[in-house]
Amino acid sequence: MTEINRNLHRLVKRLPKVRGRYSEDVSLAKITWFRVGGHAEVMFKPADIDDLEDFLAKKPGDVPVTVLGVGSNVLVRDGGIPGVVVRLGRGFADMNAEGDQIHVGAGALDVNVALTCAEVGIGGLEFLCGVPGTIGGSIVMNAGSYGSEIKDVFVSATVLDSQGRKYRVTKEDVVFGYRKTLLPAGCIVVDGLLKGCKGDKAQITEKMMAIRKVREKSQPIRARTGGSTFANPEPSQTKDLAWQLIERAGCRGLRVGGAMVSEKHCNFLVNTGMATAADIECLGEKVRERVASVTGVHLRWEIQCLGKAKVENSDRAKT
Repeated sequence: MTEINRNLHRLVKRLPKVRGRYSEDVSLAKITWFRVGGHAEVMFKPADIDDLEDFLAKKPGDVPVTVLGVGSNVLVRDGGIPGVVVRLGRGFADMNAEGDQIHVGAGALDVNVALTCAEVGIGGLEFLCGVPGTIGGSIVMNAGSYGSEIKDVFVSATVLDSQGRKYRVTKEDVVFGYRKTLLPAGCIVVDGLLKGCKGDKAQITEKMMAIRKVREKSQPIRARTGGSTFANPEPSQTKDLAWQLIERAGCRGLRVGGAMVSEKHCNFLVNTGMATAADIECLGEKVRERVASVTGVHLRWEIQCLGKAKVENSDRAKT
């Protein structure tokens, strides 16, 4: 019985009644793209925004909350995530396009937003077909690909604070950085309003197809991976991209346990089949150390590492 499992019933009994669903001791390895990681102490799938608001307003203040989308761009550690993992599902996936704008629930897949925009002739959001994940996560990390990012199309978002209070933030309220967005601490993005430009449907579709072809050719998209591992450095540090620094440090193909730096694109770490989260995190830290030693550049994780390491793995993850 896991440490999380021993605490389950105490936590569930302390949580407020909801219209959505609580699930106990949920394996997160089954839903993350790396296919590694421990369990969620409790997973909560709210029925809708009102249900999530009510939960946040009534839950005990000492219960931590972690939001998880479709499990891309995250590494869940082997000890799992304590507290409540909120997963936004169908009640947060609505899309409504009007003119050159689209209102999108935080749980909508990025690729589906791109496809919907193509269907109605909204250009400028084609890059989303190359972003793995959901719109909520993309707003939080200012996700981007192929020369565009969320800040270029962002108009506003609805967020809930840690007490369940709802408010709207506009582009003027938010500071965007490279693969990061400065939002109020502890808030949860529940929807977003994005703005493109009216365009020809055929040309929009053609651009999306070109992005997919490039991605298919250059990235290990069929491997167990979490997407780009490290953010590109600031131009003031170096003109080189993260993968170029990793290549120069001789890390292509480097392994720790069942984790490997992709031979196809060395800014991707992959689970070759038997990796643990500790293997992947340890490998990532080795890459960072080698790059710093060879180039003097300290790479920043783009993938978010969540939860606790297992006791038996904690020393290994630090090596």
